[in-house]
Amino acid sequence: MAGSPEYDIPGFVYASLVTAGGLMGFIKRGSVASLVAGGGSGLIAGWGAYRVSHNPKDVRVSLAVAVILTLLMGKRFIASGKFMPAGLVTALSIIMVVRYGMRLQ
Repeated sequence: MAGSPEYDIPGFVYASLVTAGGLMGFIKRGSVASLVAGGGSGLIAGWGAYRVSHNPKDVRVSLAVAVILTLLMGKRFIASGKFMPAGLVTALSIIMVVRYGMRLQ
């Protein structure tokens, strides 16, 4: 069907993982901050993936979320040295920064 969106599956998976990470932080440690930050970041990343699905060049929202999470979680990973969850989110975010960054050209 002409004009139908090509879904940004990696973007939606990334958004889901970020959201799930925030939920897990809340469940395991009772961290409301994890729930709000992970849930909020995941929702915004999901919105970005929706936008990319309808216009593959519209990566601003998705790229911004990935850059912010790379910086914030990268700082946490360096400080703690723990791969879970900070290192994983950092690695996934770097992948998404590269993926979306390549679409800016």
